[in-house]
Amino acid sequence: MRLNIVESKNAKQLYIIKSCRINGKNTSKIVEKLGTYENLLKEHDDPIAWGKERAAELTRLEKEQMRSVSIDFKQDTLISSGERKSFNCGYLFLEHIYHSLGLHKICKTITKKYKFEYNLDSILSRLIYSRIIFPSSKLSTFQMSKNFLEKPEFELNQIYRSLDVLASETDFIQSELYKNSKKLSKRNDRILYYDCTNYFFETEEADGIRQYGISKENRPNPLVQMGLFMDGDGIPLVFHINSGNTNEQTTLKPLEEQLIKDFGHSKFVVCTDAGLSSTSNRLFNNKADRAFITTQSIKKLKAYLKEWSLAPDGWRVLGSDTKVYNLKNVEESTVFEHFMDKIFYKERWINENGIEQKLIVTFSFRYRDYHRSLRDRHIERATKALTKPSSLNKKRATDMKRLIKSTPVTKEGEIAEKNIYELDVEKISEESKFDGFYGICTNLEDKAEKIARISHNRWEIEECFRIMKSEFKARPVYLRNDERIKAHFTTCFLSLVVFRYLEKVLENKVTTSTLIATLKNMNMLKIKGEGYIPVYERNEWTDQLHEKFGFRTDYEIISTEQMKKILKKVKT
Repeated sequence: MRLNIVESKNAKQLYIIKSCRINGKNTSKIVEKLGTYENLLKEHDDPIAWGKERAAELTRLEKEQMRSVSIDFKQDTLISSGERKSFNCGYLFLEHIYHSLGLHKICKTITKKYKFEYNLDSILSRLIYSRIIFPSSKLSTFQMSKNFLEKPEFELNQIYRSLDVLASETDFIQSELYKNSKKLSKRNDRILYYDCTNYFFETEEADGIRQYGISKENRPNPLVQMGLFMDGDGIPLVFHINSGNTNEQTTLKPLEEQLIKDFGHSKFVVCTDAGLSSTSNRLFNNKADRAFITTQSIKKLKAYLKEWSLAPDGWRVLGSDTKVYNLKNVEESTVFEHFMDKIFYKERWINENGIEQKLIVTFSFRYRDYHRSLRDRHIERATKALTKPSSLNKKRATDMKRLIKSTPVTKEGEIAEKNIYELDVEKISEESKFDGFYGICTNLEDKAEKIARISHNRWEIEECFRIMKSEFKARPVYLRNDERIKAHFTTCFLSLVVFRYLEKVLENKVTTSTLIATLKNMNMLKIKGEGYIPVYERNEWTDQLHEKFGFRTDYEIISTEQMKKILKKVKT
């Protein structure tokens, strides 16, 4: 800052001005009006010397972020057409993780390989930030990228061109990301969780990898299927996209082989649900360096194992192996309430299809009551549905219509075209036998408590799918080209990795929706020649973010120079 003197016929005015850049041009801005030379002479022996000292003082205060800032606005002046004044700064925390994971370096390697002109790093980073904060189409993503503090360094057509490259390099991106993440922090990759889901398209035309299959959401649309490995901390490891009509049990081995080959990771325990626990998959992980933990349907066990699983005697409490309980006696005891939140278990070794494995069955009175309340609601809905027989086509096993049976009879009890619908009492009674029970199979020799705890954490991979489908709006998909469809899910996968690391930094203390809303609402108003004013609500989560990442955007005003330092900091 410097002293500026403007002389006119009647007076000599003293101002403090500073150089700045506005709309791409170098200019100067008045920081403070000191007054006329004659008036200042009444208070200072040498107004010019004092003015220079004042300019030096304001320069020092600005460097120390302590200067008071005055901003002049005029009521009769229109804002400039096409000028953007509001910008999102919440993405900066995502940008820090993006760079910490070395995704910018991965983009640099790919760019060098293909020798293209456009900025792949700028494109991929904006696809990720937008997928988390402003999930939308690629066209809308291009427009929304202008909301970030840093301008996008690409054009719309370059986004579409980059999708083909991202699809071709998906395996390379995933393997390099895994290596980089291990440098960032230790990965909890001794236990891996695997699951499949599918995503529907807003079309009825099936072609390429868009094929009709069994929809997880009961949608009558073409699908693609995603297989996903997640580590023990809930952070995605590797994924693959298959056609929608693929049998999900066949997807585990190829992705696991890719994990071993490209990631150099071969010692782990695979945890899956019952739908992926085929004999072939169990045998594949029945190796010296690998093992399996899978949920086991008690209903599908052999008769003698089912009888053993449901028998009331021979139960122990997880965390205590000293006493054996009979569940009927526990329920009838005076201290029953004490056992409501306890988890009981029993275990035995079995040989099924040539595999020696441990069968662990758990039981919880609380879990039993949950099952009962869920069925009671289904019975209530089924009873109401009996009044509309035309809608009673049976669907999936979790549909309330499973509890209704139909019999074609005449008034005389003979077989006829008319159906009589009624509650299936026998089915309801049979289902109730399994309330509160949960089965697990494994070839590990660890204690039941440890196995049960590992299996319980499988909910996090389901949470990953929920985040992608709901918060990230990964479906419905509008793309047609197979390569661009794969690229779309590559960016969704990378977004999930970045977001999961953000949750980890915050120690998983905030809900997904709250965290995303916090980032989305962190907007700043740009003031020409001065800097940025936060226009968001400061709260416990913005404080947590600033504390964890080591920079702050919540001062009353942040100078342009200070913002440049923040932008540099998040990339190191």
